[in-house]
Amino acid sequence: MPLNIARVHHNDKTRWAKQTGNALALLDIDAPTTGDLIRHFDVNQLRGMQGERVDWSDVTLLSPITRNQQFVCQGANYRQHMLESGVDPDDKTFNMIFTKAASCICAADSAVVRPNNVHLLDYEVELGLVLKSEINQSVELTENDLPNTIAGLVIVNDYSARDIQLPQMQFYKGKSFRTFGPVGPWLCLLEPEDYRHLTNLDLELRVDDEVRQQDNTRNVVYQAAETLTELSLIQDFAPGDLIATGTPSGCALRAPSPRIQRMMGLIPEKTKWRLFLKAQRKRTQYLRPGQTVTTSIKSPCGQIDLGTQSNLVIAES
Repeated sequence: MPLNIARVHHNDKTRWAKQTGNALALLDIDAPTTGDLIRHFDVNQLRGMQGERVDWSDVTLLSPITRNQQFVCQGANYRQHMLESGVDPDDKTFNMIFTKAASCICAADSAVVRPNNVHLLDYEVELGLVLKSEINQSVELTENDLPNTIAGLVIVNDYSARDIQLPQMQFYKGKSFRTFGPVGPWLCLLEPEDYRHLTNLDLELRVDDEVRQQDNTRNVVYQAAETLTELSLIQDFAPGDLIATGTPSGCALRAPSPRIQRMMGLIPEKTKWRLFLKAQRKRTQYLRPGQTVTTSIKSPCGQIDLGTQSNLVIAES
């Protein structure tokens, strides 16, 4: 059975706590960062620890991923999302990778602030992989290696300012505004028998009461072992680093049809993006202040439940 670990603020102290029924048990451990927690404590140690029981209402929830960790993301990694993004899955032969600023990481119940210069605020529910081991050289991983490589799972919502990301061709800028990366509510630490669920987890995102995104991780194109093998050719990773694995279809963004894209390629760049933004602003699916985005990820059998995120969209003051 997996173990759900939260990071909270309680009585002026930042603490790690484990889920115990509908309550929490505060853990008396020295682990300032997510990496410290994973390096020095395994699931069995944490499961066997006793702690003061508190209610969720007695604590302030924090992100289980601390801001010293790397935040790496996969883009267009579900077949249907590729199609709605204007990408032919049969023509895409590469794993799209980008990063988000760690300063956008926030708690699962944080408000999401829409900057004043952003009109096309989009949502993306994603499964987050939290690394267990250091990677500092090229490795060739298979599914059998995942228990030694991935410590656990989290919910990530990759909020995006499409009117920054796309016309400026700046994924980092468009996706890294503060509050654009809620993580949690908890870190689900896995036991060896739990890794089989990685390719069978249901993702759902609602805006207010409307289901916008719904899919299963079996439809991921580049799965964990393949992605980590590729990334090991490029960069180092440390325990506690976060990899968001892409989002299903159902985002607010809709790419123009291939025919329209070909036509737009014949007009000046400035005019093209002016027309694109004008068309996108007519879409009512983009987030507005006052709306609430709710996300969940769980296995169909109920063995793994990553909890629920709830983010109120507010305007920048």
